[in-house]
This record gives sequence, C-alpha cells and structure tokens, in this order.
Amino acid sequence: MIRVSNNPSIDTVIKLVTVAVAMFAFVFVVMVPLYNVLCDALGINGKTSGEVYTAAQAGVDESREITIQFVATNNDGMPWEFRPSNTMMRVNPGASNDTVFLARNPMPQAMVAQAIPSVSPSRAAEYFHKTECFCFNQQPLDGRSSAEMPLQFIIDRELPRDIKTITLSYTLFDVTDMAQGAVAAR
Repeated sequence: MIRVSNNPSIDTVIKLVTVAVAMFAFVFVVMVPLYNVLCDALGINGKTSGEVYTAAQAGVDESREITIQFVATNNDGMPWEFRPSNTMMRVNPGASNDTVFLARNPMPQAMVAQAIPSVSPSRAAEYFHKTECFCFNQQPLDGRSSAEMPLQFIIDRELPRDIKTITLSYTLFDVTDMAQGAVAAR
C-alpha cells in the first residue's frame, strides 16, 4: 500500500476524498449517457426525442381539448430561479402552441444550464412534438440576469382519446464546468 504521509488519519481522508470524486465522476460520465441510451431503447420515462419536429398541415382537432401542465425543477446545486410563465394550458391537438419558461441567474458569475424534458404519461411522449425548445441547446446566462426561454409545441392529432392531461416537466442542470471544458478543449 502506498502511503502519502505517516499519519493514518490523513491517508484515510485522502482515500475517502478520492473515492467521493471517483463516484461523482462516474455518475456524470457514465450513468447519464447510459440512462439516456436505456430510455431511448426502452421508450420509458417520458423522454422526448431531441429531434426537431417539422409540422405538417394536418388540421386542428377542435372537437377536443388537452390540458398541458408545465413543471420546472432545479437539480441539486443549481441556484437559478426557473419556472414556467404558465403552469397550465388547454390546447387542441394539431394546433401550434407557444409558451415561455423564465430563468434568472442570481449568482454574480455567468453560468450555463441544460434543461432535460420529461413527458407524463410516458405513452404521450411520442405525440408531444416540440418545434422550438430551449432544451435543444445549453442556455448561457450572465450573472444577475434573466431570460425568457421559448417553447413551441404541437400535440399530435393521433393522441389516444383517453389521454386528457399531459405534464411536461423540465429539470434544469448546471453544466457550466462541462461547457467551459468543451471550450478549453478546442
């Protein structure tokens, strides 16, 4: 065994810190991509595809309305204020819809965020088409500034009739270090 010092307490602390850093790196480097691959392969967790949906002229189904609920949460350690401008909308399948999410960075330094969407019930995810979404790209925000982040979506006319409410939830992650690392690697 390699000893860093003659003090066993310091050796133990160094080992514990090393294990903690390794565990943290494992979660973000291995588990997040693995989670995304599994969700894509199994079609679970209401994850929407990252592909931009191109609307086709199919007409609006005015015979029914769908309630869309919007939820915004922050991942642990994300200091931004993040919320939907509207927590609920009633929409017709086939119609193009617009809303805005609001973000404010209370920190003095610039930060970069990434929003990860989830649709519930999960079987509605394939009928929820985002034509423009702040979740498609990382969102930089200067210190102590605010932004409106647009969302445009269409609910497919083929949405099963028994689905009357869809919840679109976003979790906001701080990706400042990763974004800076990508810039530094160039």
